[in-house]
Amino acid sequence: MKLHELRPAEGSAKNKKRKGRGIGSGLGKTAGRGQKGQKSRSGGGVRVGFEGGQMPLYRRLPKVGFTNIFRKEYAIVNVSDLDIFENGAVVTPEELKKVGLVKAEKSGIKILGNGELNKQLTVRANKFSKTAEEKIVASGGKVEVI
Repeated sequence: MKLHELRPAEGSAKNKKRKGRGIGSGLGKTAGRGQKGQKSRSGGGVRVGFEGGQMPLYRRLPKVGFTNIFRKEYAIVNVSDLDIFENGAVVTPEELKKVGLVKAEKSGIKILGNGELNKQLTVRANKFSKTAEEKIVASGGKVEVI
């Protein structure tokens, strides 16, 4: 088989509709736009959300809340998840990524105190909850804020 002999699978490739190419094509004359009116003209049509002059939905609904564009979102890891590391290991963001506990670091990593920890670990992260800090230290480990 050569490159010029390649063909798409049977039925997978449809022919493009050629509008306005004569009365016999089925899409001649008005080219499927119907007769007259705003949508039949070139450049015609209405913008997204336009409801014919009626007050549009996005203006009828009340405005609520506030979105802080400077908000920081942290990747979250629970203390119980850290049990997969060996005793005495240093847990860094790179290690957490490698093991698959964190997919994207976002603004940093925060360790939460959900679950139990039975190993002595040195944990390096951007933030720790109080309970997480207590549990890591109680198990004989160290907490280091990056």
